[in-house]
Amino acid sequence: MDEDALEYHRTDPPGKIEISTTKPTNTQRDLSLAYSPGVAAPCLEIDADETAAYRYTAKGNLVGVISNGSAVLGLGDIGAQASKPVMEGKGVLFKRFADIDVFDIELDHDDPDAFVESVAAMESTFGGINLEDIAAPHCFEIEERLRERLSIPVFHDDQHGTAIISGAALLNAVEISGKDVAELEVTFAGAGAAAVATAKFYVSLGVPRENITMCDIDGILTTSRAESGELNEYNREFAQDRPDGDLADAMAGADVFVGLSAGGIVSQEMVRSMAADPIIFAMANPDPEIDYEAAKAARDDTVIMATGRSDFPNQVNNVLGFPFIFRGALDVRATEINEEMKVAAASALADLAKQDVPDAVVKAYGDEPLQFGPDYIIPKPLDARVLFEVAPAVARAAIESGAARVELDVDEYVERLEARLGKSREMMRVVINKAKSDPKRIALAEGTDETIVRAAAQMSDRGIAEPVLIGDEDDILTTVANLGLEFDPDVVDPERGEYGAYAEHLYERRNRNGVTRREAASMIRDDADYFGSVMVDRGDADAMLTGLTNHYPSALRPPLQVIGTADDAEYAAGVYMLTFKNRVVFVADATVNQAPDADVLEEVTRHTADLARRFDVEPRAALLSYSDFGSVDNEGTRKPREAARRLREDPTVDFPVDGEMQADTAVLEEMLTGSYEFSTLEKPANVLVFPNLEAGNIGYKLLQRLGGAEAIGPMLVGMDEPVHVLQRGDEVKDIVNLAAVATVDAQDDGS
Repeated sequence: MDEDALEYHRTDPPGKIEISTTKPTNTQRDLSLAYSPGVAAPCLEIDADETAAYRYTAKGNLVGVISNGSAVLGLGDIGAQASKPVMEGKGVLFKRFADIDVFDIELDHDDPDAFVESVAAMESTFGGINLEDIAAPHCFEIEERLRERLSIPVFHDDQHGTAIISGAALLNAVEISGKDVAELEVTFAGAGAAAVATAKFYVSLGVPRENITMCDIDGILTTSRAESGELNEYNREFAQDRPDGDLADAMAGADVFVGLSAGGIVSQEMVRSMAADPIIFAMANPDPEIDYEAAKAARDDTVIMATGRSDFPNQVNNVLGFPFIFRGALDVRATEINEEMKVAAASALADLAKQDVPDAVVKAYGDEPLQFGPDYIIPKPLDARVLFEVAPAVARAAIESGAARVELDVDEYVERLEARLGKSREMMRVVINKAKSDPKRIALAEGTDETIVRAAAQMSDRGIAEPVLIGDEDDILTTVANLGLEFDPDVVDPERGEYGAYAEHLYERRNRNGVTRREAASMIRDDADYFGSVMVDRGDADAMLTGLTNHYPSALRPPLQVIGTADDAEYAAGVYMLTFKNRVVFVADATVNQAPDADVLEEVTRHTADLARRFDVEPRAALLSYSDFGSVDNEGTRKPREAARRLREDPTVDFPVDGEMQADTAVLEEMLTGSYEFSTLEKPANVLVFPNLEAGNIGYKLLQRLGGAEAIGPMLVGMDEPVHVLQRGDEVKDIVNLAAVATVDAQDDGS
């Protein structure tokens, strides 16, 4: 590990962070705007109004991670310079999880006065200050003085991070164990900065101060020790009027043990001395106060265990807190991070642990089941939803407590946060909001599949659609119960209902294709794809999703046979929406038409342009080839050229379209306006129509895997009723996204 870490850090460029520009710097004019003489204008605006710095500079998204290296986790007092890799790492976490920029600053100060003066002098630079790895008791004094002096948030993560995350774990552990926060007896091993801050925070959560017993290396913190001067001014407030004793004495009868001290100091016998169904947070790193397996094996009742390690359940990891707390605080320009904001963060984390966990998170942690219970009481750090839950909760608490200098609409704020995590989330939010305005009834052909059931629960909970699960009712209800979902599903069981009309409908559709009445009845009973297709065709559902467990052609066949294409369409097509950091393109056809002629290409372009508008994207279409506007003339290049000509000459086509053209011509403005100024495309295309299925499929996968695009789809266009065929292995979020698209399709169709 050491050698790997050294290689990781020394690979060029050394370190882990860099400065990048956010505005164009390609021309002399760009540079004149960025620096002299143009930069004078924002300087004068800020001189007239200091708050204008939030409009014209990066201050509002910039946090200073500041340390003197006097208490680096696991390393101790290694000094300012040696602590720099840790502070850079903190910056990586801020950026990765909450898109917050960081300057790491290492101050060679042992004197708290000098440290405070240095940090205070930098207030104009930052939107917030994260203090890191400063030894106790100086860390208490430094934070307290800076909070009083500065008008931006100051947060010592070593104190409050552990407090907030373990506080969230405590809320859920208490709920699972059936205990009452107001009656908890809590024992702390450790009396340093993290322990004192955590104990104070537990009081904010409702634990009586007198019920907290704190121990240091010399035993229980008692009033006699406080009076003798053994305790400092910060931990003496938790001194108890009781006889002296050691940690074993303090743990006897306790409901909760909180370890913030040293590894291996707790025995199984000490665990057995605790109250029924004990809660044990052994958070010393790298070795907890008691090993996870040892603590669980010490008793026959339920032991709810959390540690600071990632290889055991319930990791108390500060990265669940500080990026998102600062995100919410910065976005309302908070003057501080107060107790109300910390409690809001803990409560949001606790609530999130009760929700269904995304497939991507489960896969990231080894496909182990993650379901609310003793082994899952806090979310995982890689769960992207933490940003959307914690930051808004903190922002709301800041506004309600008077710490915010600007107010915001929380719903709009969530959309802004999603945009920070990628263009695809921003684009899907448009469609999801439309779907919520008028949810439609969506038939889910593979209703017994666990992933489909979870997706259906999310569709219903978020108000995106009204899911109908097709399949064995007993199996579906059992799956809902096993998953612990609060979801009352709408189930249609072909084996139990009277669906003679469905069989007759299918027979009428397919009797000229060799299907008898008996075969139609069997298909309705045994094939959910045919059942769902008839359901939609008869108007008993507004749209349909299928394909999660079948090959794409097999899943597509029944809806094509029963529902067919729209009255004004001859062909269906599969479209992917690909999103990049600052661009979105729609790619067609990637799933259906193998060797399209000009008629197919023309129609696919129309369908794809219509789809783009459902995402509030005004289409600019390019029909692609390996030829630019006749540079190569053969049968292959003539097809897209002819389709483009027809579309340009059709007065009903109200979007720019051109072709045939090469892919780089279509997407690079300098090529369009430089070499091909005659093109009807004045800006790069956002609808890319490939010349055949092979090219389309290869193209979108290369863009996704090598170009870093996020893919949503395939979305099926051209059908008479909304039908979308999933890909095998799609995750819950993919299914929910396509359900939203299907709902909007149904809204547009007037269903």
